[in-house]
Amino acid sequence: MAAPVPGPRYDAALNLLDRQLVDTDGRLVGKVDDLELTVEASGAMRVSGILVGPGALGPRFGGRIGEWIVAAWVRLHRDAEPTPRRLSMAEVVSIESAIHVTRAPKSAGELWLEKHVIDQIPGAGHDPD
Repeated sequence: MAAPVPGPRYDAALNLLDRQLVDTDGRLVGKVDDLELTVEASGAMRVSGILVGPGALGPRFGGRIGEWIVAAWVRLHRDAEPTPRRLSMAEVVSIESAIHVTRAPKSAGELWLEKHVIDQIPGAGHDPD
């Protein structure tokens, strides 16, 4: 029999899925759309990552709606074979009514917008005192 895993235990569906993600500055940065599970040597399953965005949400819907969500996401994505945005569980600070994380997962669109629009605004890189 495997030794129990130390630390708190959570019901993945109840305590993780569809919860709001909040970064260290208190900003709402997304929702948990799906989870990445890892099977350990003991056979136990462990949540190893949080998946965010339509690429993770579509398969949860299933059926035609899920296929359409994923197809639209793939078509609009710049990568030929995109994968959902992922946060490691090591980046989770706390699990409460929201899940507090150390960084915000940014989509390709957000990165493009930041580089080509936001960073071009005079003073955008300057933090006012």
